[in-house]
Amino acid sequence: MTNTQFGLLTGVIFIFFYTVSGLFVGTLADRYNRTKIIGVGVIIWSFFTAVSGLAKNFATLAIPRLFIGIGESAMTPTTMSILADRYDIKKLGFAAGFYYMGVPLGVGVSLILAGYLAPIIGWRGCFYLLGAIGVIMGIMMLFVKDTPRKIVNTQAPKQSFIEIITLLFKVLRTSRSLVLTIIAGTIYHVLLGASVFDQVWAIQDKGLDRAAFAQASGWIFTIFGLLGSVFGGTFSDWALRKYNFPRTWFLLILTLLSIPFAFTRYLEPSDALFWVGICVSAFSLGCFYGPVFAVIQELVPSNIRGTIVGFNLVCLNLLGYVPGSMVAGIALDSLIASGVEDPYTLTLVGFSVMFLILGPILYYFAGKYYESDKKKLEKAFN
Repeated sequence: MTNTQFGLLTGVIFIFFYTVSGLFVGTLADRYNRTKIIGVGVIIWSFFTAVSGLAKNFATLAIPRLFIGIGESAMTPTTMSILADRYDIKKLGFAAGFYYMGVPLGVGVSLILAGYLAPIIGWRGCFYLLGAIGVIMGIMMLFVKDTPRKIVNTQAPKQSFIEIITLLFKVLRTSRSLVLTIIAGTIYHVLLGASVFDQVWAIQDKGLDRAAFAQASGWIFTIFGLLGSVFGGTFSDWALRKYNFPRTWFLLILTLLSIPFAFTRYLEPSDALFWVGICVSAFSLGCFYGPVFAVIQELVPSNIRGTIVGFNLVCLNLLGYVPGSMVAGIALDSLIASGVEDPYTLTLVGFSVMFLILGPILYYFAGKYYESDKKKLEKAFN
C-alpha cells in the first residue's frame, strides 16, 4: 500500500462509519438499555475483526473495517453515559480515565501481539484470536444489568431523535467552555491521526526492526498509557475538588510540559531521550481522555449525555483524526517523491508543533468559562 492508502485504511474508511454511527448510538443510549447496546456492538465489532483475517487485498481489508467502525461506535457513548449516572461529578474524571485505560492498553497489547505472536501464528491468526475473544465478551455483556439513570421524571416520554439533537445544539450555543473543549480535542486528534505512521516512521527514518519496535512501543504504551490514564483522571479530580482548578487547565499544563519532547523524534534510537519522548507521548495520550470526557459530561443535561459523547466523537474523529491521517499520508508521499530526507520525522514533528501552539490557548479559555457556563446551563436546563 502507498502511504495514502494506509492513511485511508486507518482513517476515513473506519472513522467515518464509527463517528456517524456513534452519534446515532448516543441518542439510543439516552433512550434504551445501554449494556445491551454495548454487547451487540462488541459482537459486531469482534466478528468483523475476525473476518479481517480473510483479507486478500486492500478492498477486502477495507470492507470489514466499515462494520468494525459501526460496532465499535456502541462503546464510548453508552459507557460514558453509564459512568455519569454511577459516579459523583467530583469522581467522574477518575471514572472516565479508568475506562479510557482501554485506549493505551489496547494499543499496547495489539503491538505486543504483533511483535510476539504474528511471527508464530501470522497476522491472520492475530485477527482470528482477538475476534473470537471479543465475540465471547460481547455475549457476556448482554447479561449485565444497566445502571439506573439520574433523571428525576422517570415517567416522562422518551424524546425523539430530532428533539435530542435540537437540545444538543441548544446546549452547544449556550456553553463556550464545552465548544472550546471539543475544538481542542479535535485538534489533538489531528495529531493522533498523523501518528498512525509512527510504526512506519521508526522503520523508515530510524532504521529500527519492525517486530522489535512493535514490542518495545507496545510495552511503553501499555505501561505509560495506563499510568497516564490513572494520573489524568485522579489528579484532575483532586485539583477540581481541592482548588476548583478546571480540568482543561490541567491539560494545558501537561501540554506545555510536553513541548520539548516533541523534538526527540530527531534523535537517534541509541539516545535515551529518544525513548523518553515515546514514553511522554504515551503518558500524555493516557491523560487526555479522562478530563475531557468528564468536562463534557459535567456541562450537559443528563438526558443527552450519550448524545454529547457521540457528537464529541464525530468532531474528534471525523474532523480531527481522519483529516490528520489523510493529510499526513498525502504529505508523506509528496515529500518522499521529492527526495526529502527523513520525511516521516518532519511530518510528525510538524503536526505536533501545530497542536502545541493551539492546544494551550483553547484549554485556557475553556477553563476560564467553565464555572460561568456550568451555572448558565444549570439555570437553563434544570
